[in-house]
This record gives sequence, C-alpha cells and structure tokens, in this order.
Amino acid sequence: MTKHAGSCLCGIVKFKVHGDFDSFYLCHCKHCQKDTGSAHAANLFSQSAKLVWRSGADAVTTFTLPGTSHNKSFCKLCGSALPSTQIPGLLVVPAGCLDTELSMAPTAHIFSSSKADWEGLGDVPEFEALPE
Repeated sequence: MTKHAGSCLCGIVKFKVHGDFDSFYLCHCKHCQKDTGSAHAANLFSQSAKLVWRSGADAVTTFTLPGTSHNKSFCKLCGSALPSTQIPGLLVVPAGCLDTELSMAPTAHIFSSSKADWEGLGDVPEFEALPE
C-alpha cells in the first residue's frame, strides 16, 4: 500500500494518505483558476485511499461554491489547499500539498476549453529562481 504525507505552507496541518491514487487531473475550469490563482489545479483522486489528519485538523475549512459541486479545503491560517472528502467516496488531494515524492504523471488535462487565454502563449524564458 502506498503512503503519502503532506502539509500546509505554515506547517500547522499535517496529514497522511494510505493507498493509491486513481487519477491525476490538471483542471482548467474557471472555478479552479479562481481558487488556485493559476492556470489550472493539479488534483489527485482516489476512491479507495484513506486520509488521516496527523495534526491541525481543526485548522482545515472547506468552501463549496453555491449551486455546484466545486469545493476547496484549505488551511484557515495560511490558505494552503488541502485534501477534501466533501464528495462521498472520493478523496481529492491537491498535488502541491504533498511532501512525499509523486511518481504518477498527470492522467489528463480536463476542461481544456476553459484554458486561460495567456496559458502557453509565446516562448517564455525559464529561470531556476526569482530573476534579478
């Protein structure tokens, strides 16, 4: 059985995931763009893995967008995205909150018709750190 560990940015919330992920989607829908502030969300999905909060469970809160099934769990202190179990039988883990290595490649880009207009435009320079 695969085990993964993760945490929030401030370190108050820590968790473990016991089990395997079924899929890894890069979601380009407008809701994910808004709640990540980026071009897409990167979420791992599992119908069988189990989530165990190691610390800070009381600092985890969830927002569900009214009229949708779109939700986001996050740390109340630092705002980091955290695992969600809001949809019965489904664990959703933001890939960026994992502290352990993830060898799984993304399964697919989803809601690609909603990609941000600026995503993938031009030949953009790449830096290993913040440029001076």
